[in-house]
Amino acid sequence: MTHDSSHPGQRHAGRFDDPTAAIDWFLDAIWAERGLSENTLSAYRADLLALNRRLSERRVELVNATEADLLEYLAWRAGRGAKPRSTARQLSSFRRFYRYLLREGRIPEDPTAQIEMPRIGRRLPHSLTEADVEALLAAPDVSQPLGHRDRTMLELLYATGVRVSELVNLKLSQVNLNQGVLRIIGKGDRERLIPLGDEAQDWLHKFVAGPRAEILAGRQTDYLFPTRRGGPMTRQSFWYLIRRHARKAGIARKLSPHTIRHAFATHLLNHGADLRVVQLLLGHSDVSTTQIYTHVARERMKDLHARHHPRG
Repeated sequence: MTHDSSHPGQRHAGRFDDPTAAIDWFLDAIWAERGLSENTLSAYRADLLALNRRLSERRVELVNATEADLLEYLAWRAGRGAKPRSTARQLSSFRRFYRYLLREGRIPEDPTAQIEMPRIGRRLPHSLTEADVEALLAAPDVSQPLGHRDRTMLELLYATGVRVSELVNLKLSQVNLNQGVLRIIGKGDRERLIPLGDEAQDWLHKFVAGPRAEILAGRQTDYLFPTRRGGPMTRQSFWYLIRRHARKAGIARKLSPHTIRHAFATHLLNHGADLRVVQLLLGHSDVSTTQIYTHVARERMKDLHARHHPRG
């Protein structure tokens, strides 16, 4: 996507020649204001173009769409099998678009203002049991330098709950083994310090002292967990490794990119950790994002109670 250096409002002053001009104007403006990622902007564009196609078939201009027009579109999509989560995401895109047009004085009222978001059931993250995690941690062959690296990465992931992207991009300079903390630069360039447990520190000490140098074979890099080529591992490569180790550990359930991060949060809460502390460790800007883990922990506690309490 190209972004004009002039002020977005000057590019399409007056009436919009066509609906895509309105979409481009909106995307350029929110890109300049909010610094949104290309993926987010592409999702907005796709949602708005899809709406425009349907409106065009009905001889309705995108900028002049009414609440009834939008409800017709959402109902049409639902009739074609659209899920509530997908509908909610599209409606969110439309809201942002029409609110911006209203704010800029391009439309007299926001047609999305009275449209309610569809109800979406909370999707609970899949988590591993503590026994699953132990089996996964024990799977790599630590007699080999790469196996030792994998074990250390898994130990660190479970001990800290960092995102996979944060783990594979960790630099030596972000690790303070004397104080036992990691310095993580997370989403939005927010920095957080995460304590390392004794086990993770031991594995890190041993890895840095020997196997890391064997993997590098004389190459130089600041990345903590290098590949044989000396660069950082990709997220995809790391998840390929995790799936391989999970198979070896006999873990049948499907792993997602956040599985071990979920396990970190859930197991902390199961053992009585404060939700706000878990929020800080995970790097969530809003505690409501962290609260979903309390549902996981509560389900686990109910299950334990049912199985072990005499009146369960």
